[in-house]
Amino acid sequence: MSIEIIVLAAGQGKRMHSALPKVLHRLAGKPLLAHVLAAARTLAPRRVIVVHGHGGAEVRAAIGDAGVEWVDQAEQLGTGHAVMQALPRVSPDAEVLVLYGDVPLVRADTLRRLADAARGGLAILTAEAPDPAGYGRIVRSSGGRVERIVEHKDATPEELAIREVNVGFLAAGAAPLGQWLARLKNRNAQREYYLTDVVAHAVAEGVAVNAVKAAEWQEVTGINSRHDLAILERAYQNAAARRLLEAGVALADLWRLDVRGELECGRDVSIDVNCVFEGSVRLGDGVRIGPNCVLRDVSVAAGSEILAFSLLENAEVGARCRIGPYARLRPGAMLAEEVHIGNFVEVKASRFGAGSKANHLAYIGDAEVGSRVNIGAGTITCNYDGAAKHRTVIEDDCFIGSDATLVAPVRLAKGSYIGAGSTISKDTPAGELTVARARQITVPRWKPPRKG
Repeated sequence: MSIEIIVLAAGQGKRMHSALPKVLHRLAGKPLLAHVLAAARTLAPRRVIVVHGHGGAEVRAAIGDAGVEWVDQAEQLGTGHAVMQALPRVSPDAEVLVLYGDVPLVRADTLRRLADAARGGLAILTAEAPDPAGYGRIVRSSGGRVERIVEHKDATPEELAIREVNVGFLAAGAAPLGQWLARLKNRNAQREYYLTDVVAHAVAEGVAVNAVKAAEWQEVTGINSRHDLAILERAYQNAAARRLLEAGVALADLWRLDVRGELECGRDVSIDVNCVFEGSVRLGDGVRIGPNCVLRDVSVAAGSEILAFSLLENAEVGARCRIGPYARLRPGAMLAEEVHIGNFVEVKASRFGAGSKANHLAYIGDAEVGSRVNIGAGTITCNYDGAAKHRTVIEDDCFIGSDATLVAPVRLAKGSYIGAGSTISKDTPAGELTVARARQITVPRWKPPRKG
């Protein structure tokens, strides 16, 4: 039987106090719904249907249509009603999994267990809640069989004492699920059609109801408030930190790390506090990351060090480089081995050859920098004329004095020396000293201005 998945993502999320649809709030850099869809796709489902409502156009735009079918729940009349909107899209022979778009940490192996447990019956996902308030309780018979699920607002005092709760996910064949949904009533405190009521209908027909218990509560916790989101963010990041520690990465503090994508580390990597890794980041053997750094879609080769408060984005750093502190590598920065990019230096769309250095207060944009080049403090490449970008070429073994201005397009030939304070707008000859400054004069008998 083929699996087809329905993801319920129509809730407004009033307790988030935000104009953003709840399922688009981000955890580890991705929308909550994107986490659920990623777990769902590991089951190789034949179809994934997302039921949206509040902010539907925004949700669709953020997630895209690749591999997803969208269904609008114009009126939010409960979870059962939401599944009713999607069921006409489901194949009659399918096994249906119903997931929730605001439960981001659910694991793929848990979904597989849920799907396996539904064969020939109905399977629901449960967990032992540390605080079950607000959740539907699992009511079992004296023999331990699941009889029904009672919502918190409809529960008796005895039922409220139950700690095993329904987390909303279920799996069943499409045909019986459709029959149970057709019998739902909205005779409850919320005047809604509860998906959970299908359990009682299944039990009444003698259908086996299998409860699959999640290993950890946080895996099945839904997001209903900013507080919930913050708690799960830390849970996600702490789990990521534990995996890094187990792989041999030295973390200064496992509570002060944020991985918002994929972080791949070699041997003997060390990461200081308050670092953020976004997109795809690869750190080679022996790389050291100082405190308060942000790396986004970056590769750093073996033996390099990124010092404090540096920002690297869409860049490649070669072996044994030294970056920072307070350095910025913008998209297109590519550094060969043993390059030094120092404090308050910005590099954009530029290549640096082996052993080159820009140690202080420089901007190098749209440039080709050769090997063993020294760029002095205050140097800038003037790469933009107001309409187009132009490139600066600095060949091997050049020495650029402090406060030089290189007006692109321009080429500094191999071994050029540029005098401090020069504005270079013409190509320079190899191995020569080029100075381009205004003539210095002293004004005789000059008097400073006086007040009044």
